[in-house]
Amino acid sequence: MKLTILGCYSATPRADAHPTAQVLQIRNHTFLLDCGEGTQRQLRKYKVSFARIKHIFITHLHGDHVYGLIGFISTMSLLNRQQELTIYGPKGIKELIEVQLRISKSRVSFPLKFQELSSKKPQLLFEDDKVSVETIPLQHRVYTNGYLFKEKPKNRTLLIDEVEKHNIDVAFYNNIKAGKDVVLDNGKVIPNEKLTTPPPPPKSYAFCTDTVYKPDIVPQIKNVTTLYHEATFQEDKLDLCDFTQHSTAKQAGMIAKQANAKKLILGHYSSRYKSLQGFKTEAETVFPNVALAKDGKVFDL
Repeated sequence: MKLTILGCYSATPRADAHPTAQVLQIRNHTFLLDCGEGTQRQLRKYKVSFARIKHIFITHLHGDHVYGLIGFISTMSLLNRQQELTIYGPKGIKELIEVQLRISKSRVSFPLKFQELSSKKPQLLFEDDKVSVETIPLQHRVYTNGYLFKEKPKNRTLLIDEVEKHNIDVAFYNNIKAGKDVVLDNGKVIPNEKLTTPPPPPKSYAFCTDTVYKPDIVPQIKNVTTLYHEATFQEDKLDLCDFTQHSTAKQAGMIAKQANAKKLILGHYSSRYKSLQGFKTEAETVFPNVALAKDGKVFDL
């Protein structure tokens, strides 16, 4: 699982600070999370293939999370994309894009699908044999969801020397990797644990931006491998959180601690802070394993 930060700042883009967008690569999927202004430029800069992106997850309809979407769609049409693209986001995302396409008389060269969201309860959006994606209901000034990405358990790994020692036919390999014992022709049972090693624990990633401190999300993200949580402010601006419906770095650390997350990544910083180190220092007062999102930074989760 690999996470590339394309942008991690709040409000307006600047020369050295881009609004929210991330790419999550997980089990042969490449997911785009939010699409702030300039996202397609950041994708090119950090060498992420447009063509591999088949699913885009938009948290909410504020401009710093969605204003790059129409440009990205238009560029893919200019490149004559043919494969389907599905966009998940709040009700209104379809109208937002279709109005811009219609008024600009732009043509879309590929099937463009929307799954609009309005539920305030967790909702399964995507699932295959490798990955599932569900919403994390958040609280912001407009309807907002985070997203929880979870790997499915992998198959066990064959101990090929042991398998060959017992002359087990290759036709049984898939069953063995699925955890089944083997019964030899003479009736002897070979326990699966002698033929395989267990797979690594499945990984998970929770993407939570923008939101107030909302501890009722904790049960859903319990034991998450990595939590990205917005930290627009530090505690010196705690009074702004209720008004703007944002969180502090310390509050992000509190969510990570309550959820027993393995790692916390902070982002969505307000431009009023000249240094990011204060965000990390503050979150570490309540949670030990904290990293700072930075434009272009890659996390191997």
